[in-house]
Amino acid sequence: MTTDLILGTAGHIDHGKTSLINALTGIDTDRLPEEKRRGITIELGFAEMTLGDFRLGIVDVPGHERFVRNMLAGATGMDLAMLVVAADDSIKQQTREHLEILRLLNLAAGVIAITKCDLVEPDWLELVEEEIRELVAGSFLESAAIVRTSSSVGTGLDELRDAIVAAARRAAGLDRVTHLDTPFRMAIDRCFTLTGHGTVVTGSAGSGTVSVGDELELQPSGTAVRVRRLHNHDREAENAHRGQRVAINLAGVHHDEIQRGQELAARDYLKAGKLLTVWLLYLDSTRRPLKHRSQIRLHLGTAEIIASLVLIDQESLAPGGSCFAQLFLHDTVATTWNQPFVLRSESPAMTIGGGQVLVPSASKLRGLADLDRQMLSALRSENATQRASAASYFSGLRSVEPQDLARLAGVEHFADVHQRLLNEGELLTITISPTRTAHLHRQVIESLCQRFEAALRNLHEQNPLRSSLDRAPFVRGFEYLGESAIIEAVLNSLHRSGRIRLTKKSIALVGCGPKLSQNERKLLATLLSQFRAAGLGTPTVKEAQQQAKKNQDSVPQLITLAATDGDLVEISSDYFVHAEVLDQVQQTLRDTISPDEGMTMSQIRECLSTTRKFAIPLCEYFDRIGFTRRDGDVRYLVEP
Repeated sequence: MTTDLILGTAGHIDHGKTSLINALTGIDTDRLPEEKRRGITIELGFAEMTLGDFRLGIVDVPGHERFVRNMLAGATGMDLAMLVVAADDSIKQQTREHLEILRLLNLAAGVIAITKCDLVEPDWLELVEEEIRELVAGSFLESAAIVRTSSSVGTGLDELRDAIVAAARRAAGLDRVTHLDTPFRMAIDRCFTLTGHGTVVTGSAGSGTVSVGDELELQPSGTAVRVRRLHNHDREAENAHRGQRVAINLAGVHHDEIQRGQELAARDYLKAGKLLTVWLLYLDSTRRPLKHRSQIRLHLGTAEIIASLVLIDQESLAPGGSCFAQLFLHDTVATTWNQPFVLRSESPAMTIGGGQVLVPSASKLRGLADLDRQMLSALRSENATQRASAASYFSGLRSVEPQDLARLAGVEHFADVHQRLLNEGELLTITISPTRTAHLHRQVIESLCQRFEAALRNLHEQNPLRSSLDRAPFVRGFEYLGESAIIEAVLNSLHRSGRIRLTKKSIALVGCGPKLSQNERKLLATLLSQFRAAGLGTPTVKEAQQQAKKNQDSVPQLITLAATDGDLVEISSDYFVHAEVLDQVQQTLRDTISPDEGMTMSQIRECLSTTRKFAIPLCEYFDRIGFTRRDGDVRYLVEP
């Protein structure tokens, strides 16, 4: 079975990368007239070579320092690299910078080719090879084969092919190469139009498989497109997969809407955002500390984006240091967990660092709490379940569906892992509607619980005489969270755990409110029972005080407290009715008063079987709160 891999070149300008590819494949990757006139590579070039069980799509990158952005675009999707060093020039500036870029992009396999060996003496070659070994020490090329070649006379080409096959075997053992069942994704490095065919984009397929007729998305715009035709190195194909250079003829989009840096992906796979949480490595080759809020150039996939770098919990980062950071982007970008990136300074333009994306489409972090740091560390774990749990935590109030875990945590068997999180209680299911549920991390719910508790504690401090608060206005204060079902889930969680007292109308934080003695609590319960049983004929405050057997001085305060809590309703200054009784009275009037005819106060008194002493203040109260409307001697229901 043939394995498809992407082989990329790297090295300084005029060190013979393009000539070496031509000698290996017979293909001249310099296709632009200006490249042929100037004798240098400016844009990416492409070739193909089959060696044993491997079919290699080759990306030839420019070596001039002015075209590093083009080199970075070509490095996206590489599985192995060929570092090229000219024997007559040895190691130069772009040799070093290209090697740093390959390291930052997490390449794990490659070969080293010394070109133009026919131009120098053998003793000189020994020195060049020694310099190369010093350069690559500690990198992924430390034990790579170094092959001496000459493109002009054909020296070392067979040895180089053998070394490439050995490196390809190492690369083929990596997870990102062996698994093709992840969603399709391809960073676009070219776009053009063909007469009679329309829009064509090219790139190195980074994951998954694509077939003719597939519906894809163009990111970050989210534009829906359809695959009309596929080509793999000028051969028409019905499908293509990761590790291949692919040209895709698209329907549904004009070529003017596409540029390098955009991505093609399976529907609903990628999500665009302007804020990334990352693990950052600052190169030790830099001369000065990296400052908080530095403006830098982010190279991600084939995109180049200006960004503001925010170091978390520190003002600077020393050369060779690493830390968690956030990148505030000037443009939206679609990315995934663990995607490598490279950072370059604006002036002078040079590679200064890189790292991996931890949280795509992140939220702003204001410092790191212990839990945040713990979860960010879990995102760097090799354990898929730990990464999935941490990714769910950073998703906040966005429901985490099984397929999201592929993008957010690099999880392959995402359905199994998602179910495991549900079984272990790491993910909680909240019913939003009869047909929709949301899956949120338990720590997200707990954070909301703590926020609710803080808000309740503040309200209790503002209302020291209330043992409970009105539920409706409290809930309205959290409507910015979006789904009311999430708010109710948080309230129910607090109630079940005994942290709040909750009824349909009231809410209270356990341990807050007036501090009543045991006798006062008993007296309050007695008063509430007394007022409930009395119906509309309740005692005045003074009468209730006289009827109390103990703590008579506390009665006025307790009645005021019960009214503040909503258990009693103040009809007038000395007339209180139990809230449940008043609800029943209002329902009786709704059922009795005719919308057209209304009722007089006397008729209302008879309907409620009470006296004028209670009926008059009661009717005035109903007028005052807008339950009834008085017209002469007749009262009408405002809301029949």
